[in-house]
Amino acid sequence: MSSDFAVKARRALGMVAIVALGFALSACQVRPLYSETNGVAGKLSSVSFSDPASRVGQEVRNRLVFLTGRGAGEPVKAEYNVDLRVSSVAAGVLYVQSSDTSLAGRVTVTADYTLRRASDGQVIKAGNRSAISLVDFPVQEFAKLRAIRDGENRAAREVADLVGADIAAALGR
Repeated sequence: MSSDFAVKARRALGMVAIVALGFALSACQVRPLYSETNGVAGKLSSVSFSDPASRVGQEVRNRLVFLTGRGAGEPVKAEYNVDLRVSSVAAGVLYVQSSDTSLAGRVTVTADYTLRRASDGQVIKAGNRSAISLVDFPVQEFAKLRAIRDGENRAAREVADLVGADIAAALGR
């Protein structure tokens, strides 16, 4: 009889574990980042960005305006403001010692941002993101400058996507 009781106890314990797991999983919520149910799209369309001082900063800002406004441009009356500081550094990585030149390099774009509520200036989210873009350095100087610029543009788009996702996540809470 004791073995019959042990089998029934294990089954009951298993059922209790399944019910407890069901309750635990019901508390988890998975939803799209830009879902319409919590109003993230409306909040994103009311975000304004500060004017950066550099060309690369302007690339990041333009991409963020496009992402948050979904192509509609900047809001007339912003409910949230983002202070954006962007820097860019290009460095050679493969040096040829005989000619003292570099054959390849990397461009690093870093963005520091602070998301504030416009009504009271309360900081909602602050952070920094960076992206690296690898470039080949041709022999011609103009082509090298253009390669660096293209690398900056690629890294700026990537940084803007990361910052935009951070802002959307912060506003979705």
